[in-house]
Amino acid sequence: MTTSIINSQKVGDDLGDPNLKLKDIIKSLPRECFQKNRRKAWTQALLSVSMVALGYYMLTVSPWFLWPLAWIFTGTALTGFFVIGHDCGHRSFANRRWVNDLVGHIFMMPLIYPFHSWRIKHNYHHAHTNKLDEDNAWHPIRTQVFEDWTPLKQSAFEGFLRKRLWWVGSIGHWAVVHFDWRNFKTKDQSSVKLSVAVVVVFAAIAFPLLIATTGIWGFVKFWLLPWMVYHFWMSTFTIVHHTNSDVPFVAANKWNEALAQLFGTIHCDYPRWVEILCHDINVHVPHHISTAIPSYNLRMAYSSIKENWQPYLHDEFQFSWSLMKQITDECQLYQTDIGYQTFNEYYAGK
Repeated sequence: MTTSIINSQKVGDDLGDPNLKLKDIIKSLPRECFQKNRRKAWTQALLSVSMVALGYYMLTVSPWFLWPLAWIFTGTALTGFFVIGHDCGHRSFANRRWVNDLVGHIFMMPLIYPFHSWRIKHNYHHAHTNKLDEDNAWHPIRTQVFEDWTPLKQSAFEGFLRKRLWWVGSIGHWAVVHFDWRNFKTKDQSSVKLSVAVVVVFAAIAFPLLIATTGIWGFVKFWLLPWMVYHFWMSTFTIVHHTNSDVPFVAANKWNEALAQLFGTIHCDYPRWVEILCHDINVHVPHHISTAIPSYNLRMAYSSIKENWQPYLHDEFQFSWSLMKQITDECQLYQTDIGYQTFNEYYAGK
């Protein structure tokens, strides 16, 4: 069996002061990390708009054999739109709430992402990072849960990981979680309805216009395929941020917020052009220490965290196909208090 949780338990036993508080880590960060800079925020927004426009220009003028490169570039630039909305959702883009809400809706609108729906669910993820049965981001499936599924559902989930289809995972999450306001508390439902209405109206206007002017192929070329690239990054970032064979998901009674955010959040380096277009969102450890840190200050904060809290940090990774293969091969099912288990190990033990 994979010893996924042994190393992390050692971290908890040897290094993890049970009295360690997240506020202790936050206090160690330079004050500058939390300072909003209007110029930097709007420069990032302008960069994203410019790069998305450049991507669509490339799709318009490029010969067909360069379209794949244009789709990759445009979809990655659209991921930058999501990151701008992400800062708005955490109120780290601007000081005024209405500015955050307005900009968040505008930048998430082309992605058909209801801003408030995502904001509320995502903040819950931050409050319960790597907490078993509570974290609502990329959560492992416990063996007991898997056993209760129908054979068809088991087969579909097994194929999803064995065929390395992680890159469509965020599409399912987007479709299932964000549009039904009944999944939210009563006090939040009006905000959710507003955000859903915004993207529905956008789609009802933009999609017919796009099809009328460019045809069905134009819809696929200019929206669907860049959107799929965006979801490739969305799915990839989400799974890599908190998934490795030695990263534990623990029950609420054993959960330590500070350790979950430090050791349970993984720093992964991507190609520099991806980091620029996506505004350093993958410098993710400081973002889980405090969501008040704007994306343009994440690298500053991470340098401080490495200096002061290095023993608690997980090893860093470099994005590659071998990394994704390792994650999908090793992190398939989860046993409470033991760790990840592969499908082969699961079936061998039955």
